Amino acid sequence: MDLISAKQTFRDCINKLQEFESYINRDEINIELDKLKEIMNDAAFWGNQREAKRVIERNNYLKNKIVKLDEIKVRIEDIEVGIDLIEASEDESLLEETIVLVKELAKTIDMFEMELLLADDYDQKNAILEIHPGAGGTESQDWGDLLLRMYTRYAEDKNYKVEFLDYLPGEEAGIKSVTLLIKGENAYGFLKAEKGVHRLIRISPFDASGRRHTSFASIDVMPELDEEIEIEIKNEDIKIDTYRSSGAGGQHVNTTDSAIRITHIETGIVVTCQNERSQIANREKAMQMLKTKLYQLEIQKKQEELHNIRGEHKEIGWGSQIRTYVFHPYSMVKDHRTNVETGNIQAVMNGDIELFIRAYLKKNIKK
Repeated sequence: MDLISAKQTFRDCINKLQEFESYINRDEINIELDKLKEIMNDAAFWGNQREAKRVIERNNYLKNKIVKLDEIKVRIEDIEVGIDLIEASEDESLLEETIVLVKELAKTIDMFEMELLLADDYDQKNAILEIHPGAGGTESQDWGDLLLRMYTRYAEDKNYKVEFLDYLPGEEAGIKSVTLLIKGENAYGFLKAEKGVHRLIRISPFDASGRRHTSFASIDVMPELDEEIEIEIKNEDIKIDTYRSSGAGGQHVNTTDSAIRITHIETGIVVTCQNERSQIANREKAMQMLKTKLYQLEIQKKQEELHNIRGEHKEIGWGSQIRTYVFHPYSMVKDHRTNVETGNIQAVMNGDIELFIRAYLKKNIKK
């Protein structure tokens, strides 16, 4: 990077800062911070531990947003001074130092932009991600396995921790289903962009005739809400089955019936967990997952009611894929919600899905 390109990158950073300030209303944030401070100063604040935790997290989130914005402003002012000195003195050592500062600023702004896009409830939570291959047997199950690899690679790049809550291997290859708990800051906020049907077009390695196949897999993503969910589930509302862990995805495969499957009778929702060491621990985790799904179901019902009122309802099914991955006759990955596409399918399958996530979040923040 020379001075000309450094100045262009710097101008881009300034434009980004102006865009950020259109997202952030300092007056509204300060008003909310004052209200949160009053709540925290109340003598009865710690009476409700769950609510206290929520208030503290919100307070820290808002403060952190303002602090980072101000830090970026200071760094921009410092770089402006550096560029002026370089143009006046042509100091090579100062040029190298300023180029480093510009690169670091661009990276910081890029990360801060993503944080601003994660303003919805639960975006800061861990994510529960489920992969369910569609009809098509081994071909679709292999596609599910490729998506599993893609998301684990993505999580590794983000320094997220991945736990297998449930893993059901395919009979010949791939997976029949898998449930992951992905732990890390903003894991749900980022991965919620992946919810939907993913379509693969390729020459099947399982077809001796070398024919082209189309496969589907459904991705479901939920926030891990832990103890925050207050949903009553009676014993008569559920059916509980035990079975042996199936291996591959589970860390504690054993010969006892420690794995748990819970079926919610009214809704038909099924959750499974086989990762924990004991049946009791697996049951607790499965119950928490069931509560999360029921909570998400209630949210979905409310959203559908609003969509019906607005006339924006869209059917969800195997024909409404959010993204298509083409391996043959050419290489392309295209997201149908944002029209973002890339020909570097190998990078995508290795976890480089940030461009799709970013485009999705940007599109939805403007709604």
